[in-house]
This record gives sequence, structure tokens and C-alpha cells, in this order.
Amino acid sequence: MEVRGIRNNNPGNLNYVGQAGAHKEPGPHGRFAVFATPEAGLIALRGQLLRYNQRDGLDTVKGIISKWAPPTENDTASYIEGVSHALGVTPDQKLGPFTPQLVAGLMRAIILMENGKNPYGSLVDKVAGVQEAVAA
Repeated sequence: MEVRGIRNNNPGNLNYVGQAGAHKEPGPHGRFAVFATPEAGLIALRGQLLRYNQRDGLDTVKGIISKWAPPTENDTASYIEGVSHALGVTPDQKLGPFTPQLVAGLMRAIILMENGKNPYGSLVDKVAGVQEAVAA
């Protein structure tokens, strides 16, 4: 059986909070969103990262991941270290503008941390806007 995030088309393992086009996973312990397609789940992941930056002013890996994967249910320190390493930054380093390339890097790192693999390939770049940005 596929891991939960992949199975639910929710590679960021976002909790269900009424996202458009999503439903809550079934079962007594269901709490995560289930999206119709992998692309829809990636769009939700991108949107949440942008909200954390624009709405909440989070601009470091430590700030983003502390909110994304709180220590009440995650090994947040290891998660922060994994994402920081993937991006080549320190946990407290300001990430700068949320460019498509940065968002794609964050998405890839989160997908890997959440699921142990990233089966989405170039779809991550497409959703993050990297391909359009390069072509422009």
C-alpha cells in the first residue's frame, strides 16, 4: 500500500480544512485532505507555503517547518534539518523572495520528508511556476 500522502494525492499531508475540491480521508482517525489528483494536492501545498510567507511573514526554514510540522506530532528538529540541507541554507537564514524556484525547492523537500520519496518529477516545477518562468 502506498504511503498516506501519495495515496491521498496530498504530498504535503495537509490537514483537511475544507479546501476546494478536497474531502477528509475516511475512517475514525481521518484528518488529512484527499485531493482528486496529484496536481491538485501540489497546488494546495504551494498555496499553503505562500500563505505562510505572505500572511504569516515566515521566511526561514525553521519558521515554516515549525508551523508545518509542529513538535507535538513530529520530530520537527530533524524535519528542519532535512529541509535546510535540501535547500542548502541554515535553519534561521532568511530565504528571500518566494520565487518559483524557491517554492519548488521547498515543495520537493517537504514531499520527501513527508513521504520518503517524491514521485512527481517535473510536475512540482510546473505547479511552482518554474517552467513558465524559465520560458518567459
